[in-house]
Amino acid sequence: MISADSHVVEPPEVLAGLAERFGDDAPRIVDRGDQRQVLHVPATNTWGLPPARMGIAGYRLDGPLAVDRSLRAKPDPEDPADPAVVELSRGGYGVLHPGIADPAARLADQDLDGVQAEVLYPSLFFTVFGLPNPDVVVAAFANYNAWLHQYCSAAPDRLVGAPLIPLHHPAAGLAALEAAIDAGARTACIPCRAPAWRPYRDPAYEPIWSLAEEAGVPLAMHIGTVAFAPRPPRVEGAPPRDPVATYAGAASVIQATVSELICQGVAARHPGLRFVVSEFNAGWLPNWLERLDQGWMRDPRAVDPAVTRPPSTYWATNFLATIEDDRSAVLCRELIGTDTLLWANDYPHRDSTWPCSAGVVDALMAGVPDADRQRITHDNAAALYRL
Repeated sequence: MISADSHVVEPPEVLAGLAERFGDDAPRIVDRGDQRQVLHVPATNTWGLPPARMGIAGYRLDGPLAVDRSLRAKPDPEDPADPAVVELSRGGYGVLHPGIADPAARLADQDLDGVQAEVLYPSLFFTVFGLPNPDVVVAAFANYNAWLHQYCSAAPDRLVGAPLIPLHHPAAGLAALEAAIDAGARTACIPCRAPAWRPYRDPAYEPIWSLAEEAGVPLAMHIGTVAFAPRPPRVEGAPPRDPVATYAGAASVIQATVSELICQGVAARHPGLRFVVSEFNAGWLPNWLERLDQGWMRDPRAVDPAVTRPPSTYWATNFLATIEDDRSAVLCRELIGTDTLLWANDYPHRDSTWPCSAGVVDALMAGVPDADRQRITHDNAAALYRL
């Protein structure tokens, strides 16, 4: 199998020099109480998770967090209040699972899970996407991309890095994409929601879309990669945010972005450009695509003139989506498009199927023809990323 969505856990050196250049606007690694080496941005009072929490699935082989590898379902997410998890949070990078920190050891973790290759996205840097200072984002992404290239060079056909493209300044984004392509990148990651002041319909992005299309480099939009957008002030006395509702409704962010890319003509103007909707799953797609077509029929003048056919048809030509244990997507694969689905194990995050992916996929694909299973778990990714 090929995991089309896995993650690195970035080391502290990825942030080197940023605090000296940008002061409190820059992320840095500090201790927070008894949690060691967590990301912090003083200007926004933003805090990240301890390294072990971001790589929590790596502890499922033995010890107090071990799971039964014969499971045919995704392991339950680890409880942050579990004493074993709390203790790991105190260890910083020193207790990070070797298969995360060391790319050579990571290959053994792939083998253990029945995985031939992974497409790698960040962990800490989801926070960086949303920082309000665009110059910090550009500089931090440059640091990350250089480190990621070195990390993946240990096994470039098994570790497929997704460099981060800053779109707050389109010229900087174009330069970053050019550098990534020159370095051999097979994909790149853009915000799943555009910067508030420049939606993806903006002509300033056209050189980026054209370059990615010409180079055959799919642009991924991963959950959590939301570019900066000012939040309205919280009303005093308002109830706290409901994390369950937020998790369940995560697809609303990417729905708005995909609708814009389709209905405002980006996909129509760039038929060879591919976008990957990463970690939003896909079981919601059939009904949503139907409603997109219905909206087009109700208000055709709201759509760019370049869109000459039903919006749902652009999904099949320009978009793909990753799934993990999304049985509803598998059952609806013909409505979504079997060629647009990519399996992923999300290693080493809390939602990961690792190290039980073989059993999870057997259950996920129950009753599915072998050819369809092969396409979703391997062939579609191999073709997309030229593996």
